[in-house]
Parts: sequence; structure tokens; C-alpha cells
Amino acid sequence: QVQLVESGGGLVQAGGSLRLSCSASGSIRGFNAMAWYRQAPGKQRELVAMITRLGTTSYKDSGKGRFFISRDITKNTMYLQMNRLKPEDTAVYYCNAGNIVGAPGSLWGQGTQVTVSS
Repeated sequence: QVQLVESGGGLVQAGGSLRLSCSASGSIRGFNAMAWYRQAPGKQRELVAMITRLGTTSYKDSGKGRFFISRDITKNTMYLQMNRLKPEDTAVYYCNAGNIVGAPGSLWGQGTQVTVSS
């Protein structure tokens, strides 16, 4: 089974940028969609951005214009470029992949912590 591993998290000041990576142990061509989720302390996990097999992207309203999801099929890697970060973006960020993102049976990474200081 393909495994997903996130990287690129860290501590950044408000207004800064980070690029998260989600590396798959196998081909990502077979995934109908891939996505980034996040979970802040005491809150439910929420969808941040999604990219379909055809390359169509969608974003949570709070990330529109600041976050950009992409993938490199040749590297079996998905990315999340996050710009103009805000303290409320602080969370553990997870990548997800499958036929339907977030659905039972879809694949999850272990998460990477993003902390934005004010």
C-alpha cells in the first residue's frame, strides 16, 4: 500500500511562507484526488485544498489567494505553498489521497506541524 509522508512544516512569523510536501512511496497517478487537511488544537480536521486527477483545484475560503496546491507526478509528490500566513493557520497539516478525499479507506500521512507566530 502506498504511504504518504509530509514534510516542510515549522515555525514561521505571520506574513511568512512555507511549502509543504507530501511524498508518496508509490505512484500517485491512480489517486482520483489528493488533498491537504489541517487540524488545530481542540478543533475538527478541515479540508484546506484539493487537487483532482485532472488537475482541478479547490480551496477553503480562508486559504483562497494565499494557498496553492500542486503536484508533480514524476516525483510522486504533492505540495502546498502557503503565503501570507496567519496565526490562525497554526495546525497539524495532513495529506490525504484516494478516490474520495477524506473518505474511509483513503490514505493519510502522519502530519506536519505548522506554527505561525504573531
